[in-house]
Amino acid sequence: MRLTACDFPPGTPLHNFFLWNECRRFPDRRYRLARDPDRAPAAIKERLAAAIGNPDIAAHAAVFAGFEAAMDGHSRRILVIRLSALGDFIQSLGPFAAIRRRHREDRITLLTTRPFAAFAAELGYFDAIIVDERPGKLAPAGWLALRRRLRQGRFDRVYDLQTAQRSAAYAWLLRPGPPQWSGIAWGCSHPHANLHRDRQHTLDKQAEQLLMAGIYPTPPPQLPPFEPVLPAALAGRDFVLLAPGSSPHRPAKRWPASYFAAAARALAGDGFLPVVVGSAAEAPLGRQIGAACPAALDLVGRTDLGQLAALAHRARLTIGNDTGVSHLAAAAGCPLIVLFSRESDPARCAPRGRLVRVIAAPDLGELPVAAVTTAAREILASAGRATTPGVDLLQ
Repeated sequence: MRLTACDFPPGTPLHNFFLWNECRRFPDRRYRLARDPDRAPAAIKERLAAAIGNPDIAAHAAVFAGFEAAMDGHSRRILVIRLSALGDFIQSLGPFAAIRRRHREDRITLLTTRPFAAFAAELGYFDAIIVDERPGKLAPAGWLALRRRLRQGRFDRVYDLQTAQRSAAYAWLLRPGPPQWSGIAWGCSHPHANLHRDRQHTLDKQAEQLLMAGIYPTPPPQLPPFEPVLPAALAGRDFVLLAPGSSPHRPAKRWPASYFAAAARALAGDGFLPVVVGSAAEAPLGRQIGAACPAALDLVGRTDLGQLAALAHRARLTIGNDTGVSHLAAAAGCPLIVLFSRESDPARCAPRGRLVRVIAAPDLGELPVAAVTTAAREILASAGRATTPGVDLLQ
């Protein structure tokens, strides 16, 4: 019997894995084993039989776990790559936890960029942090230094969660004799074998990538408790976080700061303290909102990521654009209203969490303040009662 992608339900990991390999000139070694189950080890043959026609993801995960048991030795030195940006880093918290669970006795090193190094060290998932200074194309000394640091790690396996052209190129820095590699690097041992991976939500994409490397399940992003000293102005107050920033090169992703100010005034009138947060580069937004709503507390550029996480743990609600702060708030378990324009697709990148309300409009300049404040009041009034996430689409 010879198996094909058609033997597995569309969209399931084995369907994606077989379809990807059927289009390859040089298919994955595990595919060569799986397509002819009569020649596979008995354990893999049994698991493949259980996955045929089965939409249960756990049945598919069992096959990939069987591949690991049959073909790979135990990895002791692990490298995880997640370079940026904040939202993507937060969405990798679940994969970080899953990798730590799988390699609980092993040494795990994270390769990341400087803004996330200290925060990553507090998460409890990593034994070491390497800072990637991201050398430019014309900086050979920087590339040699990075190569030296990576080779000194003598890594047995790499989980590339960035899965970008840059991080995939790092596989070449470890040649000859590259380690096992989970990601999209050419010729890697554990490719994320899905022809349509770029259409997947980031969380689903990472979960399937790890499943194909023998790691399942991957939990949702969840921040551990952070307990730094918070501003005295927050003592005894119910407060709402406002995140008016976003990528500076994509201003269409921003609800106007004047609208955030109007929402802040409405919430202050309801007895909540509006707290404006963001990066130092977004300080003008904080000043604009503070000028229009003197009751607001402006912390833009005045918090590190640990302090921001602590704020999100304590806040009654966060209102933000499609930006890293919104992902952080969701991972902290804070109820969230996140605003999307046509510039990004919530089906592919919206935060997921205990209570996430997506409000989408083609042009955020046309999203009325009342639509946001009404949703905010509904969520704030529901504290202690069962609520469900939702998506509001304004045409």
